[in-house]
Amino acid sequence: MLDTETGEVVERRLEHENGEARAFYASLPRPVRVGIEATGYTQWFERLLQELRHELWVGDAAEIRARAVRKQKYDQRDAQHILGLMEQNNFPRIWMPSLSERDLRQLLIHRVRLVQWRTRIQNQLHAVAMGQGLCRKKKLWTTRGRQELESLPLDRWASRRRRELLELYDRLNQPIEELNQAVQREAHGNASAVRLMTHPGVGPMTSLAFVLTMGPASRFARGKKVASYLGLNPSENSSGGHRRTGAISKQGSSLLRWLLVEAGQTAARRDADLHRMYQRVKYRRGSQIAKVAVARKLAVRLYWMLRNQSDYAPGKSAAVPVPGSSGSAVMSGSASGR
Repeated sequence: MLDTETGEVVERRLEHENGEARAFYASLPRPVRVGIEATGYTQWFERLLQELRHELWVGDAAEIRARAVRKQKYDQRDAQHILGLMEQNNFPRIWMPSLSERDLRQLLIHRVRLVQWRTRIQNQLHAVAMGQGLCRKKKLWTTRGRQELESLPLDRWASRRRRELLELYDRLNQPIEELNQAVQREAHGNASAVRLMTHPGVGPMTSLAFVLTMGPASRFARGKKVASYLGLNPSENSSGGHRRTGAISKQGSSLLRWLLVEAGQTAARRDADLHRMYQRVKYRRGSQIAKVAVARKLAVRLYWMLRNQSDYAPGKSAAVPVPGSSGSAVMSGSASGR
């Protein structure tokens, strides 16, 4: 901790569970600026500082580490390094969504995870059916297909596996349907998400995830920044005039990237420009690369729709920028939030 008025530096190690951290921050004069690097387990700490009316800065962990010269890394040195960056006004602060927006992200994540679990159960039941010569693909989940699956003569343990998998499948259907309705309500109650849903192939799930992940569109200067933020840009290792590019970096949100790939396949069937692009890239590079290319193009389109506050217009480029758009204490903590 650095007192900017007296220049006094204090080092302490705080425990969280016994209330020592809360008592320490509550005893400090307001306002106090606290800096930590980004991590996934600090919501309780953010709520604490918000309650005590302190200012919290969250920094890019990779940028913070890249600015450290020494190779030694431990909590005390990390805290000293973060404090030095804040003192020099060189702290790589990142945009943080509100707590309510992050709670909505939990809705999307939970829905996706339950659907993935249900898909794994369906795949196992398909394997059981195909082992008995029953191949119905999607028709296995119709009323007739379900009856055929349940009537298959199986041995003792295979029969138990089928019964319990069907019970899990039925148990997951109800919460998934409830979550689908919740996603639709939240998406239709968000003006930006409603605007994105005018684009073919973009539904409530993709539109809401895009809005919650990207935040204000003004944060990005152009479409390339959006692709980089989502990890849809190619990795690069160039030197001496030789440009070497590889697979996409995958440094952004894996959930939104997956949703964009899924939505892009539907959009490519309904939008003429995306369809031509998909066919062209597929012919040259294959279907998998073509799907990612369409997802990148779709992400840039959605960004410009938010940036320009415009709905989808067939045959018109979405990437047309709007003219003219474009005495306290300082504290730091280590990666563990201390």
